[in-house]
Amino acid sequence: MNYDLKGKKPAIPIGSKVLVTGISGYIGSHVADQLLQAGYCVRGTVRDEAKGKWVKELFAGKYGGSHIETVIVADMAQTGAFDEACKGVTGVAHVASDMSDSPNPNKVIPTVIAGALNALSAAANEPSIKRFVFTSSSTAILIPRLNEEFTITTDQWNDPAVAAAWEPPPYTLDRAFTVYAASKTQAERATWDFVRSKTPPFTFNAVLPNFNMGTILSPRQSASTGAAVKTVYETSQVEEIAQRYGPQWMVDVQDTARLHVAALIDPDVENQRILAFAHPFNFNEVLTCLRNLAPGKSFPPDMEGLGRDLSRLDNRPGAELLRKFGRKGWVGLEESVRDNIAGS
Repeated sequence: MNYDLKGKKPAIPIGSKVLVTGISGYIGSHVADQLLQAGYCVRGTVRDEAKGKWVKELFAGKYGGSHIETVIVADMAQTGAFDEACKGVTGVAHVASDMSDSPNPNKVIPTVIAGALNALSAAANEPSIKRFVFTSSSTAILIPRLNEEFTITTDQWNDPAVAAAWEPPPYTLDRAFTVYAASKTQAERATWDFVRSKTPPFTFNAVLPNFNMGTILSPRQSASTGAAVKTVYETSQVEEIAQRYGPQWMVDVQDTARLHVAALIDPDVENQRILAFAHPFNFNEVLTCLRNLAPGKSFPPDMEGLGRDLSRLDNRPGAELLRKFGRKGWVGLEESVRDNIAGS
């Protein structure tokens, strides 16, 4: 165990099995990796056999085959989707979501809500489960606002995104990010409503990460936002990516995963929305990092008019949890960029 529990017992026993839904994804794979490092066994859900194959190969090579298994959940929105997967585990990290970038709210939002509630319902019926962590998103609180000073708190919800996502058609591509934000907002709200109304026999926490970057564990995964930095490094095509993602806060994906582990095992972390916001950044700063890390490689000049994310928040609670892993706090931007391009 690489986590300082201050003399207390972990909320779930070391060596027990934890379910990680969406284990083949960028965040899900790192949650599994950190759990395995901490001495737990992992059962991961995948949508098909091909994803399960490389996931097992990856983690069996690092930790041994007896510590990792996968099960196929082809449709998380189907009633009872996670019933079998939850059997015999002590904790659940529900990371799976709809990452299709569809601008149609009818195709995204009901699926994400149903998947979260199916995982909660299955967990509530399994007496061995003592902890449940939901992977939410910074977008459940807000969509970044350029050059505007305001304060972010864990009491906030992204109601404007929900309203905008459910506006009538046409469902043009520029609505995709708003639909994603609404799916995270409505799904996380539904999880808290479930916990309040059903009072399940486990402790519930949510982790809300902003823009994830850092190590990509396998070339066989799309790596979500992690692919953006790698693409800039390999192709120098930065303007479209900078426009798509814009200035916001970043977090190293390993820190996001560590916070999931803390939410699963730390007896002092209960009923919390944990903000995974490390540092505000824009892609000019990413270019600066790349120039420092690869001085012999040519990159485009800085872009004009990118602006800044001027929002304020208290990210000390997350940093304090990371220190329990023996870390100094949040991983810095340049370190995360370095890890992101490793192997390119």
